[in-house]
Amino acid sequence: MSTGAHILVVDDDPDLLKLLSMRLSGAGYRVTAAESAEAALVKIAMERPQLVLSDVQLPGKDGLALFDAIRVQHPSLPVILLTAHGTIPDAVEATSRGVFTYLTKPFDGKALLDVIANALAMEGAADNTADGGEVEAWRAEIVSRSTRMAEVLAEAKLVAASDASVLIRGESGSGKELVARAIHRASPRATAPFVAVNCGAIPENLLESELFGHVKGAFTGAVANHPGLFQAANGGTLFLDEIGDMPVALQVKLLRVLQERMVRPVGASHAVPVDVRILSATHRDLDLAIIDGSFRKDLYYRLNVVALSLPTLAERREDIPLLASHFLSRLALKYGRKVNGFAPDAMKALTTASWPGNVRQLHNVVEQVTALATTPLVPLALVQRALRVPSMEVLSYTEARTRFERDYLVGLLKITDGNVADAARLADRNRTEFYRLMQKHGLTPGLFRGDASVAE
Repeated sequence: MSTGAHILVVDDDPDLLKLLSMRLSGAGYRVTAAESAEAALVKIAMERPQLVLSDVQLPGKDGLALFDAIRVQHPSLPVILLTAHGTIPDAVEATSRGVFTYLTKPFDGKALLDVIANALAMEGAADNTADGGEVEAWRAEIVSRSTRMAEVLAEAKLVAASDASVLIRGESGSGKELVARAIHRASPRATAPFVAVNCGAIPENLLESELFGHVKGAFTGAVANHPGLFQAANGGTLFLDEIGDMPVALQVKLLRVLQERMVRPVGASHAVPVDVRILSATHRDLDLAIIDGSFRKDLYYRLNVVALSLPTLAERREDIPLLASHFLSRLALKYGRKVNGFAPDAMKALTTASWPGNVRQLHNVVEQVTALATTPLVPLALVQRALRVPSMEVLSYTEARTRFERDYLVGLLKITDGNVADAARLADRNRTEFYRLMQKHGLTPGLFRGDASVAE
């Protein structure tokens, strides 16, 4: 039985497209169909599948051009090509460029299912959902329907099966630790400890002891043996968050531990073997840090065996309504609030905000509006307050123009102390027209003179 993986089938023959869709659906797969490469790329942008099955001969872009386009944005997405006899050389060439494999028409149904199963197994069956439609447990904490995040998660699932070190790049608040935890849960080390430490949050004089441990009497205050986080994570995963903030002196000691797989607690005479998988994360540009000497190149290459780059929240705006609703339901339960959604204009404000603090900032905003909400739907004013933007009424074009015109006239008359001739000159209008505009808005020169009681 299949894992319910999502497969995109691309063929310009409606009958074959229907037949393939029925066969794959009958095998338990979730199928999306497209009749051209252009339509397929739109489908992928809407939701990343786990596999693409495409004919080579397509109108417009052919199957090879479709593969090239997919490889740019989704390098880990497996593609299988269906080819007629005349296009076999093209298909063979495509496999050397990264296509998973090809099948020649007519093809055996069982052979097709076997090839698909092999491709999904190689990809790690990185489904967004399991058979029941619920998010898989390994990535359950990551709420997303973004194709960019889907690509990151597919790569995370692939690398989880190995013991390779992973460097997760991304801005603060973008979810680096959540991805690290997901990799751990998807790995063979899932039942062992996951230990996280923020390298920038612990003073330098304490970080060495925190990571490597110390023995009793090693320094003032060391009243007992302390095993350290490397030993605490033995058999599991150690997540070094904000690794770019680690002092250079400690980077040397960390490199030795990674090379020797041995850790020597502070004050100890013997090293202790450790079996730890290292995941690290940073918001800093480590390439620049290497140039300015604040990060060691040899340590960088030890940590950066596989690199994952997380998009900012602004780059995955389609996730904002999903995340906001998810946070709201959890926080409403936490605070005992009967809040069940956002007013449409409030949600629009969330989706169009700049979000320099990424997902963490969104969570904080939703927490604030949940705590202050007094109605079932969160209003726009609360969201604007949490975002620290001024409340703004929505005016019609006519109202906005009238308000601007009045405020403009008032400003000119204030500048000229009610001298209509000077104000008209500044506005590049004659006095008669200017008086007419003043009358339209109920303005008189005397209102702007030192003695407002004097009329003209």
